[in-house]
Amino acid sequence: MHNVVISGTGLYTPANSISNDELVESFNAYVQQFNADNAAAIASGEVEALSESSSGFIEKASGIKSRFVMDKAGILDPQRMTPSIPERSNDDWGILCEMAVGAAKDALARAGKTAADIDGVIVACSNLQRGYPAVAIEVQAALGIQGFGYDMNVACSSATFGIQAAANSVQLGQARAILMVNPEICTGHLNFRDRDSHFIFGDAATAVIIERADQATSNYQFDIVGTKLITQFSNNIRNNFGFLNRCAEEGVGARDKLFVQEGRKVFKDVCPMVAELIAAHLAENQLNVGDVKRFWLHQANLNMNLLIARKLLGRDAEPGEAPVILDTYANTSSAGSVIALHKHQEDLPSGALGVLSSFGAGYSIGSVILRKH
Repeated sequence: MHNVVISGTGLYTPANSISNDELVESFNAYVQQFNADNAAAIASGEVEALSESSSGFIEKASGIKSRFVMDKAGILDPQRMTPSIPERSNDDWGILCEMAVGAAKDALARAGKTAADIDGVIVACSNLQRGYPAVAIEVQAALGIQGFGYDMNVACSSATFGIQAAANSVQLGQARAILMVNPEICTGHLNFRDRDSHFIFGDAATAVIIERADQATSNYQFDIVGTKLITQFSNNIRNNFGFLNRCAEEGVGARDKLFVQEGRKVFKDVCPMVAELIAAHLAENQLNVGDVKRFWLHQANLNMNLLIARKLLGRDAEPGEAPVILDTYANTSSAGSVIALHKHQEDLPSGALGVLSSFGAGYSIGSVILRKH
């Protein structure tokens, strides 16, 4: 049995960003056109008029101010309102592979590793662009890694679940080091014509190197003290898109083939579950919540994170205790908590404790306790 560390993290950020003002301008143009086209039906009560959005509403509801996206023009076109991402030849690397490789190279550099040091690749994300071959095997080929690769999906918790899977392989001696990557094009499954959710998601990719402690040499090491996972079935966050859609023509293009959620129910259900899981996980490792210097929480909603931190600490979190990146990245699903870790770790002193936690559809919740080298 080997001790295991995270020795490097990486981040791929798309070139394009959309501000709330830009998103609202596009959304409101769509609303105005819809209401004009359906004026008679709206007047007769047959169709309900759509309401406009605002930047103030978005920021108050979520804490989001902007988001990075793989395609900006398609999203902001009121006649389209979805990213334009052309299909690629099977002979070209796919777009998720491209994003993953960008984040992976960053993580490998920080870990001081090359492809020859890695024995496995896990692609863990909410949305995979195809069923097979696995995107992880494509990433493995693109980087020249020998060994194995596989895909996994636990929605927004995919990264923490992926870290546990990787840590188990390394701890048991099945691999020296694992590359775990989270390429997320969340804008691809977002309904940009839904006022309640059109602002939620952005795109990004993250990567984490998990390896044997006795072989790690980087300056960015964290001991993995422990991992704890939990799932509980819920329909409150759901996406019904899948390969069986072609077998039921009546459902093609329906709203539930994109991201849908009951936001208030999710808030009420998930916040206490996350706080309870983290507190129990710390207690199992003879650690107190007060010992934790940093919480890298899933970046879905600012109000959720503030409440979770308050439940854990018994007070409002101090600046830096629970860093926020969703103001500029929005919700990037599984990548969010890793972005927070990647950007907010270097100021921690040796020995400092932190908790990486994700939560989302499933429901699924993951907790990873880390100690800075």
